[in-house]
Formats: sequence, C-alpha cells, structure tokens
Amino acid sequence: MFDTEANKNTVFAKFEKLSERVDKLRSAGRTPFGMRFDEMLSQTRARVGNTEVLLAGTNNYLGLTYNPDVMAAAKTAIDTHGTATTGSRLANGTYSDHLDLESDLKDYFGVASAIVCTTGYQANLAALSTLAGRGDHLLIDADSHACIYDACRLSDAETIRFRHNSPEDLNKRLSRLPAEGARLVVIEGLYSMLGDVAPVAEFVEVAHSHGAMIFVDEAHSIGCYGENGRGVSQAQGVLDKVDFISGTFSKSFASIGGFCVSRHEALELIRLVSRPYLFTASGSPANMAAARASLKIIASDTTLGKSLWDRVHQLYNGLSDAGFTISSPPGPIMAISRPDEHVAVAEWNHLMDQGVYVNLAVPPATPQAKSLLRLSVSAAHTEAEIDQLIAAFRSLPKTA
Repeated sequence: MFDTEANKNTVFAKFEKLSERVDKLRSAGRTPFGMRFDEMLSQTRARVGNTEVLLAGTNNYLGLTYNPDVMAAAKTAIDTHGTATTGSRLANGTYSDHLDLESDLKDYFGVASAIVCTTGYQANLAALSTLAGRGDHLLIDADSHACIYDACRLSDAETIRFRHNSPEDLNKRLSRLPAEGARLVVIEGLYSMLGDVAPVAEFVEVAHSHGAMIFVDEAHSIGCYGENGRGVSQAQGVLDKVDFISGTFSKSFASIGGFCVSRHEALELIRLVSRPYLFTASGSPANMAAARASLKIIASDTTLGKSLWDRVHQLYNGLSDAGFTISSPPGPIMAISRPDEHVAVAEWNHLMDQGVYVNLAVPPATPQAKSLLRLSVSAAHTEAEIDQLIAAFRSLPKTA
C-alpha cells in the first residue's frame, strides 16, 4: 500500500508506520475497517457478500431504523421537500421540520432552547467551540469523544483534562483556577467505547459549587436511560440542573443529525456566531422527519426500553457465564478487552466466520490503549439472536 520512496518528503510520509500496521492487521483475514454491508435485511441482520450476519455493533439501540412510522415520515419528507436543503440554517436551509424538531426537543427535555445540527459531531463542535472563548476554561473528561477534543482545539479557551469519571479530580482542578473567566465542564453520560456511565449528579454538584456550568453529551444514552429515554442526567435526577445537553440522531433516533439543548435561553445566540453551524448545510428533510418520528416514539413507548434492557441482561449474563470479563456493569454497550490488537483482529474474523458482526476497536481510538471487541445491544434483538451471539463468543479459541 505504501511506497516509501515515492512518498518521501510528501504529506503522506508521516503515515508510513500506520500503513505497515494496517497491512499486518488486514493480513489476518477480512478488512475490519470500513466494513462493507451489501444489503441491510432488518434492524439486526445484513448481507455481507453472500453471507447473512447478525449485527451486534450498530448502535441501533431501540431498533427504529425499520419502524414503519419512521420510514413513512422520511419518505413523506422527500416527497414534500425533496432530498436536500442545499444551504445552511442561516441561509435557505431551515425548513419547517428543523423548527418543529427543535420545538419537540424543548418539550421532551423541558428546556428553554434547542439547536439542531447536521451531525452529532457538529453539534458538539458548534456548541463547545463557541460557548467557551478566550480567557475561559474548558474542563473535559480525559476519555472524551474526539469531537469534544476537536471542539476544544477550535475554541480559544484553555483546555484542562481531568481523570476519567473522577469528580474529585475535577474539584481539585477547578479549585486551582483563577477567578477570571468562565468555566465549562464537559462529560458524557455513557461512554461509547467501554460503556461506562458517568456520575453525572456528582459532577453537577462539583461544577456548580465552583460557579462552573456543565455540559453533558448524552449521544449514546438517549433512549436507553432515564424516564422515557431522556438520558443519564434524568436517570440520576439532575436533568433540570444540567446546563447543556448534546446528542445525536444516529443512534436511538434512527437518523442522522445532532442537537444541543439548554435550560438557558441565551444558547440561541450561538446560531449567529458558531462557525460549524453557520457554514454547514442543514440536515436533509428526510433525516429531520425521521428524527422527529423517532422522538415521538421514544417519548411515548416504554416497551422499547424494557426490551432493550431484557436483552442487555441476557447478553451480559451469558458472556459472563462464558468466562468473559466485560468492561462495565450491564448496559447497551459492552466491551471485552483482548490481550492485543492481533488477537482482537483474529477473534473478530472468527466471529465473522460464525455469522456475527461486532465492532473492532484498537488504539489510538480506545481508552488506555486497549484492544476491544465491542458490542451494542438493540431492543430489536431477539432472545434467539442473543443466544447466537453468546454461542459465537463461546466458540472463540482460548487465549493465554
């Protein structure tokens, strides 16, 4: 893949070692990166080549991607508004569904303001890079998602990392800050790699005791935790105390897009100054309509959450009984650490041979440089499908 001589002193020279590493990982079998699905058969099954595989790594937590109401809403939006807006929100890219979705989100979270963006990544980039400016301090959990780190780079604020899920360490770092400047604490409700839940209530108490605001990314927890899926903040009783909540439509909402909501009406002002918001074409009509339809279901149908957690406990107990150590307590994300990335890739290929797709996660994209087999559970998984997953893991060759 990499021609050392041809790429010498070019912008590609820095990727030589990466190319060698990728080649070694690919030599174990299938290409684990950028997995190609030739046909989606249902919420939980797909065709890869001529083989049907069970999906256990899609973040389709509530299984709404094939929901008839969601699909109908997306199709109607295309018939009504076409396939794209062709403009940003402040130009020609605001349609009725964008505004209606923002209104629905305000009602759902009980907040004063809501801003819808084109992706979840962009929502964090747009909000964080604009809310914290020169002279301010951004305090972020060390295991924060890449979009949070990128937002910090785009912001002129000073960025300070604190130990993962440690309100005590945050308290120390806030105590050392000068009196000048605003402070914004950024955490996630549910962390996407290891599936660990943040002690949001404790973080809220620490942040507010120092006069700081708190921003919670609930991308992976909306639909899964709290009353009617309102997230970890609601589950821990502090939804009304969190200053900002962000999320994505690409998980439980069965769509594409992102949002930031706030109990502070002044959030609306960032529409006029946030570069990621100002200079990005708005989400397509179909995506906005699908997200609205999904939100309506999430807000009213408690059976999906029950189904999800029934399958979560079934899989967690089954994998534990099979001798696997799971990174966190039962939750919709389960990660199993492997000895190294070569073992992880070999096992990933073995699972594919068994007709099971999970996520492969290797450094530098993982906390503590772990090599992981990562699973995500869906409310659409059946008991039989969870049994199939467990059986596939039981068939993995024993490692030293």
